[in-house]
Amino acid sequence: MLPTIISIQSLLLGMGILLAGSGLLVTLLGIRAHLDGFSDGMIGLIMSGFYVGYILGTAWIPSLIRRIGHVRSFTAMAALSSAAALIHGLWLDPWVWLALRVISGISLLGLYMVIESWLNEQSSHVRGQIFGFYMTISLLALGAGQFLIGIYGAEALGSFALVSLLFTLGLVPVALTQVKQPTPIQTARLSVVRLYRLAPTGAIGAFISGTVTGALWGMSAVYASRIGLQVSQIAMFMALLIFGGAFLQWPLGRISDLCDRRKMLVAVAGAGVLASIFLLIIPPIATDGHVMNLFWVGVLLFGGFSFSLYALSVAQTHDRLGPDQVLEGTRSLLLLNGAGAILGPVLSGLFMQWLGVSGFPLFILATLLSLMGYVVYRVMNDAPVPEAERIDFVVSTRTSPVAAEFDPRIEEAAHQMQEQDGPNESSVQRADSPPSPDPSDGAEADDAGDKRSR
Repeated sequence: MLPTIISIQSLLLGMGILLAGSGLLVTLLGIRAHLDGFSDGMIGLIMSGFYVGYILGTAWIPSLIRRIGHVRSFTAMAALSSAAALIHGLWLDPWVWLALRVISGISLLGLYMVIESWLNEQSSHVRGQIFGFYMTISLLALGAGQFLIGIYGAEALGSFALVSLLFTLGLVPVALTQVKQPTPIQTARLSVVRLYRLAPTGAIGAFISGTVTGALWGMSAVYASRIGLQVSQIAMFMALLIFGGAFLQWPLGRISDLCDRRKMLVAVAGAGVLASIFLLIIPPIATDGHVMNLFWVGVLLFGGFSFSLYALSVAQTHDRLGPDQVLEGTRSLLLLNGAGAILGPVLSGLFMQWLGVSGFPLFILATLLSLMGYVVYRVMNDAPVPEAERIDFVVSTRTSPVAAEFDPRIEEAAHQMQEQDGPNESSVQRADSPPSPDPSDGAEADDAGDKRSR
C-alpha cells in the first residue's frame, strides 16, 4: 500500500489542506453568526445552504468536469471556495451568507469529486486500504482545522482570510500532480423509491443520519458558544465530535459484521440518545476540571455514535442489494443523506430558537429516537440477513457520489457479477424487503425480485 500512498501523496495533501479550511470555516461561521446576533433559526437556514449546494453540485459538477477536465474543474472550484470564504468576512449579512454557503456546497462537492476520481483511478490494487486511509485522513483534517480558529479569533477578518489561504494552498499540490487524469465521471443512481423497497432500513438510516450530522456540522459551534465555552473550548468541542466519528466507526462497524446490523443501528442510536441526555445535564454544572474532563469524554462519544450511523446504514444497504445494484444504490444513499442534512441545521436551529440552548440536544435526541423506532419496527417484522451473506463493514462518510466507485465493496460486487452464470439467473428475495408484489403489477414485481443471488 505504501508505494500507492506515495504516488498519490500530492492528492491527499491537497485535500487535507482544503478540508482543514472547510472544518475551520463551518465553526467560524457558527460562532461569528451567534456573536453578530443572528437568530438560531437564521443560522440553521444559513448552514443548510451548504447541503443545498451539495445536492445541486451532484447534478451539475459531473457535466462540468466532462467538459473542461479534472484539473481545470478543481482549480475553478478551489478558487470559488477561496473567494466565498473571504466574502463571508467582508459582508456580514445573513442572506449573503446563505448564498455563499450554497456556493461553498457546490464547490466543495466538486473538489471531492475530482480528488476521489483520481484516487479511484490510482488505487485499483489496494482499494480497501486506500479508501479507509482517505476517509480517516478526511475526518482528521476536518478535526485539526478546528484549532486554527485560535490564531486570530472568531471576530477577526484574519480568520476568514486564513480559510481562503488554505483553500488556495490546497490547490497547489493537486494542480502540480503528475498523476494521470481519470476517466469521465458517471453518476447514475438507483431511484429512491426502488432503493427503499430493496433496503428500507438503510435508506431511512441514511436520511436520518444526514439530519443528525447536518445538525452537528451546522449548529454545534452555536450550541457550544451558547453554553458559555470559550473559542478554544469550542474548537475542542468540534474537534472531539469529529475525532469521535473517526475513531469509533471501525470498532462499531466490525461488531455489526457479527450480528444483525439493524440491531447495531438501534444500539448506536440508543447510545447517541444517552449522549444527548448527557449534554442536557452536564453543561450547567461543568464548572470544575473533573466535570469538564467528563464533559469532553461525553462529547467524544456523542460524535462517535452520531457520525457512525451513516456508515452502518451504508453497510446495511449493501447487505441487501444485488451486485448490479450496489454502485447506484450507494450514490442514492449519498443523495438521501444530503437531503437529510438540509433539514438538520434548519430544524435544530428552530428547536434552539423555541426551546433555548437545550433545544439542540433535544433535537438530536428526538431524531435518534425516531430512527430507533423505525429500525425496531423493521427488526420485528423482517428476518435479518444471514451472516454468510453480510458484506464486511468499511469506514465511510458522506463525500461525493464518486466515492461510491472508490468503495472496495463495489469491486467485490463487480467480481460477484462476473462469477454469476448469466443475467437470467434466478434471484432470492432479501429478508429486509417487503414481500414481492403480485406479478400482475408488472415493473414493480421485476424490481422487487432483483436482489443479490447466492
